[in-house]
Amino acid sequence: MTDERLARAGLSRLTEPGDLRVARAVAQVGAIQLYDDILAHRDRDQLVADAAGRMVRLDPAAELERAERSGIRFVIPGDAEWPTQLDDLAHGEPVSELGGVPVGLWARGPLELDRLADSVAVVGSRSSTTYGEQVARDIGAGVARADRCLVSGAAFGIDQAAHRGALALDGPSVAVLACGVDRPYPAGHRSLIEHMATVGAVVSELPPGCAPLRIRFLARNRLIVALTCGTVVVEAATRSGALNSAGWAESLSRPLMGVPGPVTSAQSQGVHQWIRSGAAALVTGVDDVLELVGSAGEHVRDVPRAPVQPRDRLARRHRQVLEAVPVRQPAGLASIAATAGIALVDAQTALTYLTEHDFVVQGPAGWRLGPRAQADLPA
Repeated sequence: MTDERLARAGLSRLTEPGDLRVARAVAQVGAIQLYDDILAHRDRDQLVADAAGRMVRLDPAAELERAERSGIRFVIPGDAEWPTQLDDLAHGEPVSELGGVPVGLWARGPLELDRLADSVAVVGSRSSTTYGEQVARDIGAGVARADRCLVSGAAFGIDQAAHRGALALDGPSVAVLACGVDRPYPAGHRSLIEHMATVGAVVSELPPGCAPLRIRFLARNRLIVALTCGTVVVEAATRSGALNSAGWAESLSRPLMGVPGPVTSAQSQGVHQWIRSGAAALVTGVDDVLELVGSAGEHVRDVPRAPVQPRDRLARRHRQVLEAVPVRQPAGLASIAATAGIALVDAQTALTYLTEHDFVVQGPAGWRLGPRAQADLPA
């Protein structure tokens, strides 16, 4: 009798990540029954045909043993470490045919995956700009400062910048790969991925040794979104893979946030489209992000305001008269009253108040602005 872990390890080798046929069959008959049916070529014609070429190297028990010796664990539903937020994939509208709940996750690193419920994803263009990378680093650092985990895909561009931002503050960071966790990809980020395997975690649906294929990156995107409580897109062109992640955030009703870029930047056109349509909230930094992913009343931002100037506290009539007073050349009462458009007596009353509070200075020829009013004149 095959046990649950062996069956799921076998299914992860026999099938592609996120295959909806597999996820639905597991939900209907269970992983053990589905695994046995595929091996026995029973009632699963297309799945059997797709899996046939992989059966020759199928030995889940030996694979689990080798993985354990390499510091790799296989986490399945029911384990204390299983991130239950992934189960939402069974209820959201699939963005693609590779949108099912994972049969399990291969993981390397000390961070336990059940800690990712309040984590934040940052994704974006591989062809990033200096601006985009700086924003991603700052957000990654801010997420770490807030004691949350940063999740991304370890790709060139925005992904690596976000990871490095979090790691710079000794924050936990998780890389979700489209290949085996023992096969760092891209190869140029080997040291970065190995470091995350030491202080955070490296995660994949694919068994050790599997290669990164284009279709697997699209399946990987849904994991990044489903593992986290909100996704930030920093730079994404109109055909960027990061927009696939944005689609999953919308499907799973998770907060989707977009960082605006220059209106002339092709790398930000996709982000701008999502913001303009209302699908993504505009964020300009980590404070905006934390406000959107936090609990009600947590991380509430003050509305940015310009510094309050002394003249801002004046009554409307006093401001009206003050604006009619010349900066340097003094003017008489009649001239100031006419410019302000009020009666002489009202102008006189206002000028008396303004003189007493150093907004204007009175001389033999009339009134001019005092130092208190001149200090907040536009440059």
